[in-house]
Formats: sequence, structure tokens, C-alpha cells
Amino acid sequence: MKIAIFGAGSVGGTLGSSWANKGHEIFFGVPNPNSDKTQALLNKIGSNAQAGTLAEASSFSDVIVLATPWTATESAIKAAGDLRGKTIIDCTNPLKPDFSELSIGFTTSGGEQVAQWAVGANVVKTLNQTGSENMGAPVYGTYPSVMFVCGDDETAKATALTLVKELGFDAVDGGGLKIARLLEPLGMLWIGLVYRQGLGRNIAFALMRRN
Repeated sequence: MKIAIFGAGSVGGTLGSSWANKGHEIFFGVPNPNSDKTQALLNKIGSNAQAGTLAEASSFSDVIVLATPWTATESAIKAAGDLRGKTIIDCTNPLKPDFSELSIGFTTSGGEQVAQWAVGANVVKTLNQTGSENMGAPVYGTYPSVMFVCGDDETAKATALTLVKELGFDAVDGGGLKIARLLEPLGMLWIGLVYRQGLGRNIAFALMRRN
């Protein structure tokens, strides 16, 4: 699969590395493709990765993954060009600049806002409920951490569920895109446990099932 990742920070870099190892072709859309940081990431991943502008990454892709800071997400979407018919996996959380709380929530969500900006795209919300460490290593002992996935287009959601499973998560269909109103606060809970409660970044949520 051809996957464009908007952003090459800790989240984008980890996801790109993991999916490239599964044989997917990765194209990072970044402001400066020739930066030392981006070039170091490409060298680390190898031949299955390249970088260019957001529009180039979008044109290349079967799937677009948003791994941008929330404040840069709207401009990234606008710079990508026509996104009609594209599957967009939204990993962002609409955090306030100090990470103290969500800037959008409960009556709408960042995922729904992304769908408004990316006119005609099929937006799926997932990979916002944990940190990059868990994206690279989601299994604790023998227990995979859970990752909920929500979206209105069933084909796009099925694609996202497959990609999330490939990372090693227990991928669970959470319903329609409105469920992002719940998944983004779940991401905020993870952030609060990590930083305010001092539990550290090596924690994750799990879904237990009684046989």
C-alpha cells in the first residue's frame, strides 16, 4: 500500500518505520524534505521511504495519515490539494498549546473538523489514544494494547483497521466518526496519566474479554 504520512516527528516516524517494515511504501509530506532530520529518518527506514511536499505525498498515496500537531493540521490539509475520495487516518488530538485540555470536544471533535477541512475525503479517527512508544511496541507481555478506530466510510475504516492490526494493536471498530468525540478525551486521559499523574509513557489501555 502507498501511505503518505503528513509529519515526520516521533509519531509519523514511528508509524512510517513500522509500516515500511511490513512492505508498505511510505512518502513523508513535510515542509522541508531535505532537512537533516528527515534525511536521517529516510536513511534509517531504507528504500521503502521517501519525502517531499504535502501535495506530492498526497498525489502518491492510497492512504494519508495525519501525524501533524493540531495547530498545523488545517494548513497541511489545504496544502495537500484535492483530497476527494482519499482515505485519511487522523491521528491528531485537538490539544491546547499547553497540553492542559482539548480545544474541541463533546459536541464535535477534531476528527469531524478534519472531515470538514478535507472535503470529500473519508476520514477515520485512530492512533490518537496513545504515544509513539506504543505505536512501535504495542504488546505488553502477551497482551496487545487496544486501539479504537472510528469512521463513517466502512471501506476506509476497514483499511485503517488492517493497518492498525499490522502495528500489533488489538484494533477495535468503535463505530462512526462521531465516536471521535470520545476517543479524543481518551487520548487526553492517556496524556494526563503520563504527565500529570507521573505514570510515564510506557503505559497503554487494554480491552479485556471474558471467554
